[in-house]
Amino acid sequence: MTDANNEERMPRIGLNAIIAYVVLAMGLAWLVALPLWLGDGLATPGAALLLPVMMYAPAAAVLIVMLVLRPVPRGRRLRFLGMWPLRPAKRVIWMSVIAVFGSLAVVIVALAVAALSGWITLDLVNFSGYEEILKSNPVVAAAGKELPPAGLLILTQLIAIPFAAVTINALAAFGEELGWRGFLVPALRQYGTWTALLVSGAIWGLWHAPVILLGYNFGRTDITGVLLMTGGCIAWGVLLGWLRLRSASLWPAVFAHGTMNASAGLPLVLYAAGTRVDPALSLALGISGWIVCAVVVVVLLLTGQFRRQPALAASRPKPAPPAPPAPPASTP
Repeated sequence: MTDANNEERMPRIGLNAIIAYVVLAMGLAWLVALPLWLGDGLATPGAALLLPVMMYAPAAAVLIVMLVLRPVPRGRRLRFLGMWPLRPAKRVIWMSVIAVFGSLAVVIVALAVAALSGWITLDLVNFSGYEEILKSNPVVAAAGKELPPAGLLILTQLIAIPFAAVTINALAAFGEELGWRGFLVPALRQYGTWTALLVSGAIWGLWHAPVILLGYNFGRTDITGVLLMTGGCIAWGVLLGWLRLRSASLWPAVFAHGTMNASAGLPLVLYAAGTRVDPALSLALGISGWIVCAVVVVVLLLTGQFRRQPALAASRPKPAPPAPPAPPASTP
């Protein structure tokens, strides 16, 4: 059940601040991606460095809006963004665990859906696709050393996913999550839960346009790629937004985003050599991922999870002053 005091503890953000944030986040993303458009696209030297910088455009937009427009009073900003305090700690920790392993499960089940639908051919015995990738890697070829079995390498990567999700991938995802789930979702919450989740997801997807139109993720350089990314971000955005609202904390969404990024490439290492992988169908951001996200959302709806939105972490209550001593009893 939604906390009755939620609206009292969560400042209402004016539409001007919301629009300013979206325009800034979009504009900064295009500004960071501009060298790619003026250069050789994703093959531009330094592209691998620009992409993580672009992921911090939403965080920069939040910082500018907070400092210039001041939609949230000082002293309440970290609480509004879900960064601090981490109370109750038990809820934040368990929701973070659910975020990591739940997101990994969605990616794996989406891969299974793609395989069962005939959208991808897997080789889970010889891992021929992964061996094909390794042999075509010029660095590996130049080393001239025999590599461990492909199955062992993939198992190592699978084990490493949760650790990478909460460390380096979470660090990269933080820039986006501070903007989308930290600021935008609670800012739009005044218009209704589903408005907040769907609109923020759509904006998140469109925000990727500067690199999607260069072929990033889906290999499509037209509006089709942007629409695919928007659909994927809406599907995942509902789940990440639910984590944000259900935990009243930003961090579960950060770890879920980190997990998604850390595991999204699984179809590209588990496919059978000689077959074609269409990212639009097989990736977790593609149609197979949409299907699994939709099933998870239905389960959450049926179990009433979207109605449970605790208020932002309240300030630690001040201890009550000691009661004055009772007057001495009068003697007759």
